[in-house]
Amino acid sequence: MNADAELLNFIYQNSQMGVETVNQLLPMTDNESFANHLKEELEEYTQIHEEAKELLNQHGLKEKEIGAMEKVMAYLTIDMKTFVDKSASHMAEMLIRGGTMGVIDCIKRIGQYEGEAQKDIVDLMKKLLKIEENHIERLKKVL
Repeated sequence: MNADAELLNFIYQNSQMGVETVNQLLPMTDNESFANHLKEELEEYTQIHEEAKELLNQHGLKEKEIGAMEKVMAYLTIDMKTFVDKSASHMAEMLIRGGTMGVIDCIKRIGQYEGEAQKDIVDLMKKLLKIEENHIERLKKVL
């Protein structure tokens, strides 16, 4: 697979996981401020996901969905971690941990593909990185 396809599919899958995670957590919270934050995250992940899909199509590439097993494992992990503690603080901590892994992956992929992948694709990756970093900063206030 070429650099464009690899990077775009990473963005596509990362944003898809963000959408699915937020959709799973949103009904669990009764904290209005935290729910509003989650809705903003959902909008941003959805936008990035659509942009990645559009770029994949523009470049004649096929989008790769997250695997069924990975989806189930993520769902079950969230379910288990929120079974006892559904507080906004606990969910924010979970999102910060996941977001930090996302930031690390973004930085590594930018370093790996910058200069190899097309500029518009690398720029979208950098946009995803900024969104992830911004989410973490805002979530720190919920802890």
